[in-house]
Amino acid sequence: MTQTAKAAVLWEVGEQWSVEDVQVRDPAPGEALVRVMASGLCHSDDHGVTGDVPGPIPLVGGHEGAGIVEAVGKDVTRVRPGDHVVLLPLAVCGHCRFCNDGRSYLCDLNAYAQQPTGPTGLFPFSARSREISSFTQLGTFSEYLVASERQMIKIDDSISFEAACLVGCGVPTGWGGAVNIAKPRIGDTVVVVGVGGVGTAAVQGARASGAAYIVAVDPVAFKRDESLRFGATHACADLVEARELVSELTLNVMADSVIVTVGLLEGALFADLADLVAKGGTICVTSVARFDDTTISIPINAFLLSNKALVGNVFGLTNPLWDVPRIFDMYKQGVLLLDEMITRRYKLEDVNQGYADMHAGVNIRGILTFS
Repeated sequence: MTQTAKAAVLWEVGEQWSVEDVQVRDPAPGEALVRVMASGLCHSDDHGVTGDVPGPIPLVGGHEGAGIVEAVGKDVTRVRPGDHVVLLPLAVCGHCRFCNDGRSYLCDLNAYAQQPTGPTGLFPFSARSREISSFTQLGTFSEYLVASERQMIKIDDSISFEAACLVGCGVPTGWGGAVNIAKPRIGDTVVVVGVGGVGTAAVQGARASGAAYIVAVDPVAFKRDESLRFGATHACADLVEARELVSELTLNVMADSVIVTVGLLEGALFADLADLVAKGGTICVTSVARFDDTTISIPINAFLLSNKALVGNVFGLTNPLWDVPRIFDMYKQGVLLLDEMITRRYKLEDVNQGYADMHAGVNIRGILTFS
């Protein structure tokens, strides 16, 4: 018997989210039905609205969430009804080559992330006599969703759903971008370009790693000020100002690593980034670009002969089944601030206002709450 739910649906690129009744199908084998309690308003979902990143339209948005398992399909072993879970945009099968060699963030099942359906071939939602997809096979902008158990991790009941939803995507991606990719050593200089939700997590990862200088770069004064609460030592409005500051701080050695967490990446940005990083340093790219923006510009010889590295970031190179519980342990110990990252809370019907506020730069992270 299908479940009726309110959900935010994107019917056409360029339109706003439409909050309306949808039907959520029963869980198939290997799947679970989850009552969503909180969902982050990540910029990635908005890329579908703007058309920066093509997706299977129509779809229910949301990929950063937490909730309660209501029912499970046949052969489900990872979760059971009543469990509190964090929902992951990346599946972890535990059987493919990448899961088995410790790189579960590259699990083969993630080939389905932007497809109309998952391996079952079944659409998760329906409305207006049409079948509807879900963003990254989740759809956390819905009161209920059905998804693979491989995209769920049981969490302790003491963890709030609001804090937990942030660990569905933005926090592991940003924190891991610092700790696992940039890998600051004690005393290093780190620059974080863009300090929204992901960037703020990166700042915290750099702080926890012992970086001496953490320079936050953002054109929005509110975000620059907030970054200082989370561990940034300095804040700049743009890369020109950041280059002058980092040159002064390091006696012109420049930054050991630059973590890029801007909302929309442009290829032309890379020349300035290359000039900001030191010899032997790393540029960690934790952003997405338009699919038709396929060219970057860097000074090839100066970059390569200085042993500089340009590295992509998938989920902070974290292995969710192992790292997500550790992230929550750090949260409980006060090492990682999650509650403080939440600037505003919205009801589902206010999802479009939430994204308007994101574009206006007034949030570090806005979230949807369901009651």
